[in-house]
Amino acid sequence: MFLHKIWAIFKRDLTENLSYKSSFFFDLAGILASMLTFFFIAQLFGPQASPYLEKYGGDYFPFVLIGLAMAGYQMTGLNSFAGALSREIHDGTLEAILITPTSLNTLVLSGALWSFLSTSVRLIIYLVLGIFLFNVDISGMNAEAAVISIFLTITSLAGLGIISAGFLLVFKQGSPVSFVLNGVSKLLAGVYFPIAVLPAWLHNFSYCIPLTHSLEAMRGAILNGKDITALANELIILTLFSLVLLPAGMMYFSWAVRKAKRDGSLVLR
Repeated sequence: MFLHKIWAIFKRDLTENLSYKSSFFFDLAGILASMLTFFFIAQLFGPQASPYLEKYGGDYFPFVLIGLAMAGYQMTGLNSFAGALSREIHDGTLEAILITPTSLNTLVLSGALWSFLSTSVRLIIYLVLGIFLFNVDISGMNAEAAVISIFLTITSLAGLGIISAGFLLVFKQGSPVSFVLNGVSKLLAGVYFPIAVLPAWLHNFSYCIPLTHSLEAMRGAILNGKDITALANELIILTLFSLVLLPAGMMYFSWAVRKAKRDGSLVLR
């Protein structure tokens, strides 16, 4: 029954999003425009950036390509759970669903599945376009390590997103922490440039951000062909983030649901 509910909600989101066929082409155009921007920036940098990029193969464009593709998981992880809840509220379907034997936890978790799937599709599009249009060589990619890195990226960021959904229930507005963290992560996690260029005192802040370790793991797996053993340090850290943030997120969200029910404000107006 639980899996049936998850599938039903996911199927609804899938059907609705696929009905807007033009959005796919606009999204594709946006991805291509972003890639072109950084491709020409890479031409501007030339070999001068290679000392910082030596561990990633020395080429800026493949480095930033992975950063652009993986940054989507940051946005999805922080916003998709609260977005799923907000959607049900604004569509007026939350009350109808909650009178069925469907918990709010199931609704929010299921509603985020499509967002993570679409982000994964975007990652594939980035890589495919990089290979065929920009001659990015990822022939040595370790697919197993890349898949595990993506999975741990999702689980480590999901806890923060669930906390954001709880924040929406309690304070009736989106979490400013998610907004700030998303911006700070793009600066400190190494999305656009290696964290080695940052002042040394900022490195410790970078290491406290899950996306930092996600990017290191994915670049190692895709650009350097590193296996799970070689990426053990980053994967262990992502696992620890998951073990801490996921339970914390679920506990906070459960408390937020109880508080909203107690205050009579579960359905926002």
